[in-house]
Amino acid sequence: MSDVRSEVREFLSSRRARISPEQAGLPIYGGNRRVPGLRREEVAMLTGVSVDYYVRLERGNLAGASDSVLDALARTLMLDDAERQYLFDLARTAGPTPHRAGGRSSHEVRPAVRQVLEAMADAPAWVRNGRHDILAANRMGRALYAPVFDDPHRPVNTTRFTYLNPAARGFWRDYDRVANDAAAMLRLEAGRAPHDRELIRLVGELSTQSELFRQRWASHDVMYHRSGVKRLHHPVVGDLDLNFESMELPSEPGLVMNVYTAPAGSPSADALKMLASWAADQGQSHVDGVPQTGR
Repeated sequence: MSDVRSEVREFLSSRRARISPEQAGLPIYGGNRRVPGLRREEVAMLTGVSVDYYVRLERGNLAGASDSVLDALARTLMLDDAERQYLFDLARTAGPTPHRAGGRSSHEVRPAVRQVLEAMADAPAWVRNGRHDILAANRMGRALYAPVFDDPHRPVNTTRFTYLNPAARGFWRDYDRVANDAAAMLRLEAGRAPHDRELIRLVGELSTQSELFRQRWASHDVMYHRSGVKRLHHPVVGDLDLNFESMELPSEPGLVMNVYTAPAGSPSADALKMLASWAADQGQSHVDGVPQTGR
C-alpha cells in the first residue's frame, strides 16, 4: 500500500472528480472546464474553508483537520457512510500518533464464539477478520464455501480466492460485483489498519498477481458489506441465492460473523438441505478451526 499522504490525495481527488457542478448546485457558465467534476476552489467554497487550506488537505495533509471540517468535506463530496468512515480513518492515521492495528491481527476465535457457530446447525456461517481470512466455520459454512477451502493457500482468504483462483469465476455467479466489493472492503480495512503487516502483504500479493485487482484497487472505492444476496454456483448442489448478514462481534474487535439463509420453500432452501446431507457424508466436524499457517 502507498503512504497515507498518497492515499489521501488520490481518494479526495477521485471523489472530487465524480461530482458535477450541477450535482453540487453550482451555476454553470460558458467555456470549457479543464477538469472533470469540481474544481478545488469550488470544493473549498462549498466546504467553508480557504482554497489554500483545501489544497493542503488534498495534498495529503489531513493532520489536525477538525471533525467539523471533515464532516463538511464529506457533505461537499457527497460521501456515503463507508467513504466518510474512510476519510476519518485517514485523518486519524495522519495524526501525530497514528493508531496501530492491535486485535485485528488475531487468528484466535474464542470457544464461546465457536459455540454460537455450532448452534446454527442449519445455516452456513463463518467468522472472518478484516483481511477476509476465514478463522472458523461451522459444517454448513465449510460445505457452502467448499471451493474456497479447497484452495491450497493459507490462510483461507475469500479475496485471494476471488482474484487468484480460476475456480472463482465459476463459483461466484456475480463475479464482477464480488470482485469489486472485495477490493472495496479491503481498502476500507486498509484505512482502519494501515500498519497491519499481513494486510500489506496480502495487498502486495494481489497487486503483483492480478491486473484486475490493480484496477479495482486504483479506483479507491470503499464500502461496507453488511447484508445482501449472495449468488453462487456450488459444485454439488448447483445454483444458490442466499441472503447474508454480516455482523461485527463487539467482544472481538475486528472480527465479523457471516450467516447465510434462504427463504422457506425456495429452491435455495431445498439446495441447502441437500448441502447439509452432503456435508454430513463428508464426515466433517461440526465446527472447524481454519489453519492459518503454511502454504
